[in-house]
Amino acid sequence: MFNFLKLGKFKLQTKDGYILALQRVSSPSGDLRVQQGHPVLLQHGLFMAGDAWFLDSTEQSLGFILADQGFDVWVGNVRGTRWSYGHVSLSKTEKEFWEWSWQELALYDLAEMLHYIHSVTSSKIFIVGHSQGTIMSLAALTQPDIVEMVEAAALLCPISYLDHVSAPLVLRMVAMHLDQMVLALGIHQLNFRSDVLVNLVDSLCDGHVDCTDFLSSITGKNCCFNKTHMDFYLEYEPHPSSVKNLRHLFQMIRKGTFSQYDYGILKNLLMYGQLKPPAFDLNSIPKSLPLWMSYGGNDALADITDVQHTLEELPSKPELLYLENYGHIYFLLSIKANRDIYDHMVGFFRSLEKPSSS
Repeated sequence: MFNFLKLGKFKLQTKDGYILALQRVSSPSGDLRVQQGHPVLLQHGLFMAGDAWFLDSTEQSLGFILADQGFDVWVGNVRGTRWSYGHVSLSKTEKEFWEWSWQELALYDLAEMLHYIHSVTSSKIFIVGHSQGTIMSLAALTQPDIVEMVEAAALLCPISYLDHVSAPLVLRMVAMHLDQMVLALGIHQLNFRSDVLVNLVDSLCDGHVDCTDFLSSITGKNCCFNKTHMDFYLEYEPHPSSVKNLRHLFQMIRKGTFSQYDYGILKNLLMYGQLKPPAFDLNSIPKSLPLWMSYGGNDALADITDVQHTLEELPSKPELLYLENYGHIYFLLSIKANRDIYDHMVGFFRSLEKPSSS
């Protein structure tokens, strides 16, 4: 997949001991040692990893496009994915290894990636996130020590609220408490390549949800997908995540909140010193930070009502690109995304480029 690029590989250790993989890429004509373009960090979504940005041709995949445009492209891979390297002391077979949600992905993993890139390039960074990558980004950008390293953010299918999710299979999972089911089975790693979880999802579909078009049952109706590439995509996706992460996402759906993980009243008091988990305050993201967002009318996960809720809480007015016929996954995999989306994103970044600043 990376045959068309020059690739540098780096290992980062988070504050809580996870060892992450971070790649740096350039076009074949570029030099990894002397990068002239602005640094861009690509942050993938749930059940994906950094390979998600390179799953189509060189003309259609955002990772290839940005590298070919001369940007200094960095590719993040969060804990638990197959590209990252585990933990300094915990094994993936241990329950404790999977004791995290997107909260830690935002405050530890994304923060560590940004710190590393900033230390290497002495430049503020453009962030690109998709799906869970936007949850991580928005949460991280509320933190003063993180946002000071960021030049701008481009968010595909931006999510901070999930209470209007309409994906049939996701709603079925929430209603049937899939998170509690798998915990009852002693499972803490959420790996949809495992027979146990595949069979469990099949049972949730059977007679209740039409999963014939499995992708649409999770992400929404999609317009522009090359289905002949599905077998190739499935060589790389899905990647594992944690059951705790799924529970945190389900809390967002059930409660309509954008908050830290809810442990219940007693443990919340112990962890946070209050009955309810603290919210991530979108209004604390600096008004001066340039934001660009693209979202779709057929997205059953990043619903337009929830996107509007996010926009209402932000102090700034992001640049918006709305695509009525786009569903969730096709902001990455559409055969037309280069023209429909990525050209606009590149234009946004170009309008902000200036000499590197620390």
